[in-house]
Amino acid sequence: MSDAAVLGLTRCAWATPQRPEELLYHDTEWGVPVRDDRVHFEFLVLESAQAGLSWYSILRRRAAYRRAFAAFDPVQVAGYPASAVDALLHDEGIIRNRAKITAAINNAARLLEVQQAFGSFNTYVWGFVGGGPLHIPRTNWADVPATSPESIALARDLKARGFQFLGPTTLYAYLQATGLVNDHLQSCFRYPQVAALG
Repeated sequence: MSDAAVLGLTRCAWATPQRPEELLYHDTEWGVPVRDDRVHFEFLVLESAQAGLSWYSILRRRAAYRRAFAAFDPVQVAGYPASAVDALLHDEGIIRNRAKITAAINNAARLLEVQQAFGSFNTYVWGFVGGGPLHIPRTNWADVPATSPESIALARDLKARGFQFLGPTTLYAYLQATGLVNDHLQSCFRYPQVAALG
């Protein structure tokens, strides 16, 4: 896509040309329905890591997270020994927060349990939105909530299943990222494109 095309498109306010990684993420990934358990796990890890920080700070570290967490393979991450936490605390490429790191490892094991119970994490999580994406037409970014009934219900259920560091706000961001909710503004060029995906 040319620079003129990039600059000429109307986007959600948070995606700006000054941050090319964020722009690319908005234009190609954000809100696209995810059906792969590994990608679901990736966004659970990244959104949890983002808690209290900017999304851009995590997006810039995504490749380091991919290396640190075995390309987001939940089987491998669930098998990390206790010593892996200390090693990850010395990895300058990721957010070195013990609670977030141990939560990611714990959540990998819990995700495997959900797979056993439901056949896949994908089947489980899409059940919270009735099996298809929620398309909520909004015209103003200020109208986008921090939580939703779905993120609150998901947070409650995940907590009961032993997941950690995944509250309703973090999970609403996860629902947006993985396309369970299409929160592109109606004026954004991606809204109709994402809506057409499901």
